[in-house]
Amino acid sequence: MTEPARRTKTGKKLSDADLKRLADEAEAGYDVDELIARRGKRGRPTLGSAPASVESVRLDPELRDALASRADAEGTSTSEVIRQALREYLEAG
Repeated sequence: MTEPARRTKTGKKLSDADLKRLADEAEAGYDVDELIARRGKRGRPTLGSAPASVESVRLDPELRDALASRADAEGTSTSEVIRQALREYLEAG
């Protein structure tokens, strides 16, 4: 009978050495403050001074393609291109 594969939640295989290290760490006990500090913040980073809202906009295929091309050319996300375009438009008004 084969032994079940031992993997992490993300699918990484755990070797016997990994399991020994984890068991030794557990037996020694955990510093809760250190664990909390190690995991970092959750969620998306803030945009500005308050939580951001999500707004839906319908785009025709040509505009969507142009947006994707612009974002790709600038090495950024489509969301960032839209935010920048809105900032510039609203400042010009």
